[in-house]
Amino acid sequence: NKVIYNLRGDNIKWDTAKKNWKVENAVERKIYPMREDVRIIPVINLNLNVKPQELTRDEYLKDKLITPDLKKFIKMEELRGAEGLNTLKVERYRRDATPFAVLILTVIGVVVAARKTRGGSGAPLAIGIVTAAFFVVMDKFSTVFSTKGNLPPMLAAWLPNILFGIVAILMYRKARQ
Repeated sequence: NKVIYNLRGDNIKWDTAKKNWKVENAVERKIYPMREDVRIIPVINLNLNVKPQELTRDEYLKDKLITPDLKKFIKMEELRGAEGLNTLKVERYRRDATPFAVLILTVIGVVVAARKTRGGSGAPLAIGIVTAAFFVVMDKFSTVFSTKGNLPPMLAAWLPNILFGIVAILMYRKARQ
């Protein structure tokens, strides 16, 4: 928990030929208990184990990665202590939750469509559209509460499915009567 080495430079660049970082006008300090060594180095090459593409943040990277790569990326970002992990985790859990959401909304749609009404098909159509819109709004709210608040990512991805799953079961039981 103390500084024993410090390296500063005026400029740092990625050297594509050597595949390492090049620090210009570097000042290297080695700190010992009773003394300190300071060296000025015009150019020093460093292997920092970080590539330039890792320093830029791609907001759409989570959408481009397949699920196994997304899992690896999340683990790597956790080791780095990166911020904004909830966004990645919500995306990861949403990939599992989306097929269930399709099934739940299909059951709700079938139950609404199977109901015989005298007034025509306008009311069931409106109920279906409102239900789907409410699902999308709830999905977005849970995502925002996870990324900006403290809602756990897994719960954020599955909460709309849980609530609408209950609604689908209730509507199915009522339709059978």
